[in-house]
Amino acid sequence: MWGNQKAKIVQISQAPSLHASISGRPFSKDESTPDASGKRLLEWYQIPREIFYNPDFFYFTAIAHCFPGKNKSGDAKPPIECANKWLLKELSYLNPNLFLIVGKYAANYIFPNKDFTKLVFTDLIFRGKPAFALPHPSPANKKWFKDNPDFKKKRLKEIRAAIKNVLELK
Repeated sequence: MWGNQKAKIVQISQAPSLHASISGRPFSKDESTPDASGKRLLEWYQIPREIFYNPDFFYFTAIAHCFPGKNKSGDAKPPIECANKWLLKELSYLNPNLFLIVGKYAANYIFPNKDFTKLVFTDLIFRGKPAFALPHPSPANKKWFKDNPDFKKKRLKEIRAAIKNVLELK
């Protein structure tokens, strides 16, 4: 977890990367360099790095609070036990204006038994607040983006507008 309790936006992802676990900063290789997923999120949101990493604006948490390791196909699945034990309690202390739920595992935890792609294209409510499910920003997620071109063409515009509205940016 990273951010202030009163942050305007809470972003819930799957698990921190190894880089983020080492640097102590989400979606980062080090204190000043976003990792590939962080770069993509900055591109998607079209906000400056200083706003993305401002703990008054963004609070970052994850289903797993630690890097889950690797398996044969890449990063291992985040352990749900962490979310069951910590995430819901953590969220009870937060009252953001907007939730961003990043990645299929996070979306499936928060909205169980729902089709992930439908979640991405649906305006959601989580804990009484507007929420958006987003695909994982990893460069390895090429197939989902190829199969769903409307995410970049249309849905991102709505997500950006919601972020900028909450942050009172033009």
